[in-house]
Amino acid sequence: MPPDSSAPRQDPGRVLVIGAGPAGLTAAYQLGKAGHPCTIVEGTSVVGGISQTVVRDGWRFDIGGHRFFTKVPEVEALWHEILSDEDFMLRPRASRIYYQGKFYAYPIKPLNALRNLGVIEAIRCVLSYGWVRIHPPKDQSTLEGYIAANYGWRLYGHFFRTYSEKVWGVPPSQISAEWGAQRIKGMSLFKAVWEPLRARFAGRRAGRRQVTSLIEEFQYPKFGPGMMWERCRDLVVEQGSTLLFRAPVTSIGHRDGRAVSVSTPEALHEVDQVISSMPFNALLRAMDPPVPAAVLAAADDLGFRDFLSVALVVPADKVAWTDNWIYIHAPEVKTMRVQNFGSWSPHMVKEGHNVLGLEYTVEQGDDWWNASDEELIAKGKAELEALGLMQASDVEAGYVVRMPKAYPLYDSTYKANVEILRDWLRHNASNVHPVGRNGMHKYNNQDHSMFTAMLTVENLLGASHDIWNVNVEEEYHEESSGKGGTGRDAPILPKRA
Repeated sequence: MPPDSSAPRQDPGRVLVIGAGPAGLTAAYQLGKAGHPCTIVEGTSVVGGISQTVVRDGWRFDIGGHRFFTKVPEVEALWHEILSDEDFMLRPRASRIYYQGKFYAYPIKPLNALRNLGVIEAIRCVLSYGWVRIHPPKDQSTLEGYIAANYGWRLYGHFFRTYSEKVWGVPPSQISAEWGAQRIKGMSLFKAVWEPLRARFAGRRAGRRQVTSLIEEFQYPKFGPGMMWERCRDLVVEQGSTLLFRAPVTSIGHRDGRAVSVSTPEALHEVDQVISSMPFNALLRAMDPPVPAAVLAAADDLGFRDFLSVALVVPADKVAWTDNWIYIHAPEVKTMRVQNFGSWSPHMVKEGHNVLGLEYTVEQGDDWWNASDEELIAKGKAELEALGLMQASDVEAGYVVRMPKAYPLYDSTYKANVEILRDWLRHNASNVHPVGRNGMHKYNNQDHSMFTAMLTVENLLGASHDIWNVNVEEEYHEESSGKGGTGRDAPILPKRA
């Protein structure tokens, strides 16, 4: 579904873009290239959204880490249009699991895992796998049953249960198996052990397509992903567009089936088209006149997981691993991943020092979200020491970054809710076009978000793309294929109380 440059061009009129993240700025940039400057309203004082690079006292760190990898050639070309080739670094992909004081390959390589667990526990894991071959879990519709059936209960307990609970806030027994099938498609303990042995003996390992192959290298802007969006901001302004900061949307006026204005605290903007990357439910709540009660209920029923990161400055010689990040499967700590920003880029840190980012998924209003920065930094230092990765006394400084609505939640009713909101827009504000991750309530990668914006601009200029089909693919998002998306998805979670 590439953008159609041959489509007839039409004048979109006055376009207002809501949000200056990857989707919003991509839309503004593409409009500017087509000769149609726009107005962008951003509720905060920075660009990039979840893809921003945070700068504190000269230290730079990401919100989650962002590998620049895509199977969408149009997005790849746009990256290198915004930044020069010299601004990118080619980085080795390195991430492992840290568990019980040892590093394990990611994705799980059973031979490596069994060696690290020790002879006795390895035998127990193999026996556990043998047991499920004879006595498979009765319910394999859940993530727990699906993984246990393919790896055995003991390996499931070691490497799958805790991390899933940390990320999604519910046990794998309450998560659909559909998501697990996408991530470890076609894999089992037997296949994972036998495939590399067979390939080695056959002399065909090099160049051979594995069941689940991960990228080995990725691009990365040397000063972090925010570098991309800071440069895009400058280009958009040079094109003649207006970018307004600290301008959250307060209302969207509509009549006769179309939006006619967008209000911020200091201005009212008359519009012909609106491209929105603000959270989909917030977009519907902003409508004036208000949406019907049933539509409002659907909007209120869409949920998110929120994110915070504790960035800790440490001596470089105290960091004994070179991974971009490590997954923390230890149940005794809350952090789910530890970013190693010096391995992302040496330009992110200062000579002789490194920054480690401890990541947590939380909910706004819970104890972690409401804790003071000082409390969270102390917790982060204590968790590093509890894991055996660093002495708390080695930490020289700390910073906290909170990111609300980082992960759109997929539950049993989210698709129906999204469709209710889409249907209302079709009939009452057909010139409002949701794009991006939160804008469409889709668990998109950065490249997906950009692509939805690119296609939407093509639509405003006369094309007819269905942007809701972006990121509808069963392939694992890092597995090479000829398809247009990169296939990322999120698990279906149980309804929250």
